[in-house]
Amino acid sequence: MNKESIRKWLKSSPRLKKLLDSLIMNKVQARPRLYIRIFAAMYQHRGKHSIIYKSVRMDTPPYRKLSLGDYSIIESYCCINNSVGDVIIGDHTRIGIGNIIIGPVTIGNNVNLAQNITVTALNHNYSDPDVLIDKQGFTISAITISDDVWIGANAVILPGVTIGRHSVIAAGAVVTKDVLPNSLVAGVPAVIKKRI
Repeated sequence: MNKESIRKWLKSSPRLKKLLDSLIMNKVQARPRLYIRIFAAMYQHRGKHSIIYKSVRMDTPPYRKLSLGDYSIIESYCCINNSVGDVIIGDHTRIGIGNIIIGPVTIGNNVNLAQNITVTALNHNYSDPDVLIDKQGFTISAITISDDVWIGANAVILPGVTIGRHSVIAAGAVVTKDVLPNSLVAGVPAVIKKRI
């Protein structure tokens, strides 16, 4: 039985899915339970010579994919979360200090993320004023960061965005829509400042 058939089977049995989820995830801490995290090296893919610093918070349950390419690094104090979607990081890519990445996110090869960047494919629903925001669920829209991209410190990449190859995102930019290849974008919201 492959992973996809297991997912379909679990979707057809919501009570079993809820039970398994409670055994895997600590709802208060919003992360996998300690006895799951102990076995993370068995279900995470880490390429040759890749590094994940000890202080990184790896919220990576085994039912989603985490893949870190060859010669890639996740630096100190980052948070990587694949609870709602896979996180795929290519080869020769550096995830800088203090980054937050919430899947589904695909990051290409030779990408550099500076410090304190947020890349989140998850957004909370809030349209009903009579219901607590926490009770309204969330929407997910995958993010793609193509090869040879540089993202400056404190940038925010919002759900559904695709960043084209050989692009630069200026420090502090808030990217709300797709970035064409070979572009430099800056601002809140980010707009193209020049073509590279």
